Amino acid sequence: MSSTDQATPGQPPARPRAPNHKARVREASIERILDAAEQLFAEFGYHGVTLKDVAARIGVSSTLIHYHFNGKESLYEAVWARRAPISARNRLEAMRRYAEAVGDKVTVEGALHAWIDTDLNVQIDDTEQWLAFGKISAQANSAAGWGAEKMSKYFNPVVLALIDLLKKAMPDCDEATIFWGYHFVSGAMTHNMARTGRLDELSHGLCSSDDFVSIRRHMARFMAAGFEAIRQDAMASKDK
Repeated sequence: MSSTDQATPGQPPARPRAPNHKARVREASIERILDAAEQLFAEFGYHGVTLKDVAARIGVSSTLIHYHFNGKESLYEAVWARRAPISARNRLEAMRRYAEAVGDKVTVEGALHAWIDTDLNVQIDDTEQWLAFGKISAQANSAAGWGAEKMSKYFNPVVLALIDLLKKAMPDCDEATIFWGYHFVSGAMTHNMARTGRLDELSHGLCSSDDFVSIRRHMARFMAAGFEAIRQDAMASKDK
């Protein structure tokens, strides 16, 4: 600590220095870029967006985008790095709390609620940016190569934590069947995040792909029944 930072005896300690103006401006600039990029990637996909598009969305030069991010791939990764770790952490915490609450009485439906509902809740309650990131993750989950790499990088620990809970809920079920069940749940989850609007059209307005309250109410129970069905099939095959 420098002599100018030290408190005079009998005086309160010096207050921490506020971030300088230049740093605040830089941070705000980066956030604006990330917000715009997130919305554009959600609307048009990774391959449908250029750095010029992002610059035009917020009225800046593409040189500024290049200054902060070394190309589109770096910008896309920054969009993921801002949201995905929060989603992963929240879901891991929800599953940990559920496991502690029920002890050895884990159920498939309970495990799925713990895994699913945290992300559904932010779709219901939080900002447009989280809605946009839900669409981005839906795109990635259906894309081989770059999409699978992003999902693996950020969400593998979350998936494996769910698998562990499902094994406790179905101790007599073989591991392959549990992974197949997860595969179907994951596809349904990110399809919901895509909010395509097809459900609205097909049902003539009876249902809405934006109705995440109904999705939260139905999805875990529906998927739990599917798990039980394929578990029974697997057990029956063993007995033959």
